[in-house]
Formats: sequence, C-alpha cells, structure tokens
Amino acid sequence: MTIALEVTTESWPIEGGFTIARGSRTHAHVVVARVREGDHAGQGECVPYPRYGETVDGVMEDIRKLAPELERGLDRQGLQQAMPAGAARNALDCALWDLEAKKAGKTVAELLGLPPLGPLVTAFTISLGTPEKMAADTAKAAERPLLKVKLGGAGDAERIAAVRAAAPKARLIVDANEGWSLADFDAHMTACAEAGVELIEQPLPAAEDAALADLARKVPVCADESLHTSADIPRLAPLYDAVNIKLDKTGGLTEALALFEAARAEKLAIMTGCMVGTSLAMAPAMILAQRADFVDLDAPLLLATDRVPGLRFEGSTMYPAGADLWG
Repeated sequence: MTIALEVTTESWPIEGGFTIARGSRTHAHVVVARVREGDHAGQGECVPYPRYGETVDGVMEDIRKLAPELERGLDRQGLQQAMPAGAARNALDCALWDLEAKKAGKTVAELLGLPPLGPLVTAFTISLGTPEKMAADTAKAAERPLLKVKLGGAGDAERIAAVRAAAPKARLIVDANEGWSLADFDAHMTACAEAGVELIEQPLPAAEDAALADLARKVPVCADESLHTSADIPRLAPLYDAVNIKLDKTGGLTEALALFEAARAEKLAIMTGCMVGTSLAMAPAMILAQRADFVDLDAPLLLATDRVPGLRFEGSTMYPAGADLWG
C-alpha cells in the first residue's frame, strides 16, 4: 500500500501572549502532517520558526513536495536523507512514527524497546517583561516546582531578583534566547547565581559560542539556538554544560534520539524542550523527556485552549499521550 499525505495549518491563541528576547506572539501557528496507509493513520505537528528562516507556507510546501515519494514507499529512515533537519521533517517524521505504532498495535515506546512512559514534571514559562510584570506573573505560578524565566539583556538582574522574590521556593532555570552580550555576561551570570538559578539557556548569540570557552560561569549554560542535530555535538560539547533538544530543530524524533545519545556520550546534561505548540507536538518529545535532566514541555499550558484529545496536566505534572492523540 502507498501512503497518502494531508497537510494543514492551525492557529492557537496564546493566553496573555508570549514574549522572549526576539519579540512577542499572540498565537501559535502550527503545521500538521497526516499520513494514511489503508485503515491506519498517523499525525505529527511542527512549529515553523522564523529564527531559522521558516514560514508556515514554506514548511507546508516542503512537506507536500514529498507526497510522490511517500506514495512510492518513502519510509522514516529514507526521510532523514530526503529532507534537512527542521520543522517540516519533524511533522512528517512524527506522523510516520505514529503510523508505525498504529500499524503494529504498539506504542512508540514499545517499538523502541522502552518501558511504558510515566508522568513528568515540566517547567512553566514566565515571559519576558518588566520586573513588576514578571513578578506578578510569577506570583500566580509560585507553587509550581520549576519555573523557566525568559530574560533578554538590559535589566535582567532586576528581573531575576523580582522573580525569585515572588517565588522563593521554586526551582529556577533561565532562557536568555541569545539576548546577552559579552559586556554584560558576568553581571547577568552573577545575578542569576545569586537568585539560585540552576541552568541558563543560550546566553550569547549562536555566532558567539566560541567565547564561552574563555568565560567563567557561576551557573551551567545550555545550548539551544546553537544546537540542531547530533552533528553539532563535537563542536558544542567543549563550550556548554547542557543541551536543549527540540524536535522542531532536530527534524523529528528519529534524529532527536540520536542527538540524545551523542549528548549523553559527552556527559552533557539534557533538557527536552519545545516551541509553542499543542499537545500533539509535546507527545513525541515525552519519549526523550523520560530520561532528561530538565523537562520544558509546557506549551499547552500557555495556550488559551489545547486540542482535544490532548495531554492531561495536573498542575505542572504531565501525563503521556493516549493512542487517540499520538504514538
């Protein structure tokens, strides 16, 4: 049988908006790939990201171009060579994993020889804003065990101090989204250390990674925008203490699994992260998150509404997907 392909786009409103160092958004614009073979179907979701030159229309077109190859029998392994890493391949790779599971009557975890997935505690994101706004937002989430704080440069010392004051018991991680400079690196690092921050994602622009080799750090640093696939690990391992694995960057679960093993071999700590999407995008990432040191898959909690069926959340605890969603 051949595989039929359908590609659609959806827009999901974000509760209260979402702001990082590069700008603000009010909606999550996602692309969904659905594949069908006979009576079985699979689906996968991706989030096209302008930081990497992606657009919704461009990603949809890239996926549709592979329809003839799928009809001729292109499988998940062949997909790795047929498409570059990125959002388009992620949606299709995850859809093919879902299809494989449905055809086999097994979960993706079973296909991988893994034990059943269990619930996980995810970070909850505090968007970038004034210290006062971030403190107010943090106060509403102060009982969550792990908060991810978006920073972005000037004023970050005041921001992280305000967040810590508003949530004295929460564990904190920080994401600067390339917003720091060499000139302010030490001051911001010191402020984060004083606030008890456990990890800082991508403090410097990706093009300035090399500087980390000579910079003292009071808090471990994690590669995010700098990291895409396992091929990046040899260059990044001497510079970073951790990596953030996102399926929209790796181009799907298949390469994400390879990246996970490459990072572990270099004794790097691992975060499983996400773009702002729905539960369909989080479900495959939960495979990786079972063994990660930090889990940041809170995107459905940031939306005004999630897809149905979606993942079940109890506070910051998230539960694995049912077969009607994915995998």
